[in-house]
Amino acid sequence: MPVISVPTVIADLVQPVEGAEIVTWDVADEPSRSDVEVIVVPQGPTPFLTRLDELPQLRGVILSAAGYDDVVQLLPPGVALSNAVGVHDTATAEMALALMLAAQRELPTYVRAQDEGRWRPQQDRRSLADQRVLLIGYGGIGRALAARLLACETTVTAVASQVRDGDEYVERVHPVSDLPALFPDHDIVVVAVPLNDTTRGMIGADQLALLPDDALVVNVGRGPLVDTDALIAECGSGRLRAALDVTDPEPLPDGHPLWHTPGVLISPHVGGGGRAYPPRQARYVTAQIEHYLRTGELAHVVATGQEE
Repeated sequence: MPVISVPTVIADLVQPVEGAEIVTWDVADEPSRSDVEVIVVPQGPTPFLTRLDELPQLRGVILSAAGYDDVVQLLPPGVALSNAVGVHDTATAEMALALMLAAQRELPTYVRAQDEGRWRPQQDRRSLADQRVLLIGYGGIGRALAARLLACETTVTAVASQVRDGDEYVERVHPVSDLPALFPDHDIVVVAVPLNDTTRGMIGADQLALLPDDALVVNVGRGPLVDTDALIAECGSGRLRAALDVTDPEPLPDGHPLWHTPGVLISPHVGGGGRAYPPRQARYVTAQIEHYLRTGELAHVVATGQEE
């Protein structure tokens, strides 16, 4: 009977699956069992991930996050890695929408005025309605965000790695190669792609220079997707603005110039969280265990450990 470990936060929510032994382990200390075949990694620091080769029967790792770039190099040979497909789509789309609304309607200005006890009305120069939004990354998060943006009466353009037909939200999904032609015609750019060798730094000085004045750059993917120095230069000049749930470096250290760059709104990588997370992750894990028992493999594998 395969042994599957799940973190404490979802242990009571994962349904029993006949044919599997489910144990609780947060991957933060010594393993609860040496014969674990599949581990579910909780969100947050997980020190034991650097010691996965100490689990002789390990065959699979299931993440609780959509991003996986920092785990691939830790996989022992032959061990499969699955990310949390679909678990965080809604929460991340909500956060992206919240950042856009806050930046467009200048909510930080009003929060600061409230802290100071001052009534500070000002002319609203921006809104979200009628804005042209470019979604770079059209997987689960992108589609969830497109649905919300259309309800806000925006125009949405989707971009993915390859061209494909559209869906109920967009007429067509453009390839990444179309980005230089698309940047000048959009008021808001949302970055929501995985971080890998191809996407690292994909939004740099040349790309930012193509955006129209006062455009908003929203990053809910990974910090290194956007060149931080180039973003600071454009926002610091007042030409562009940014709303970021992820940064490079991360956590953003005290005193970093991005904290005080004009027109930049920062949240501390909280987009994928929320009270909806535990039950959604538990349902996903239960489905993964059932799939593993049927097939001997995990679903949604994004990487497999390689021989050095």
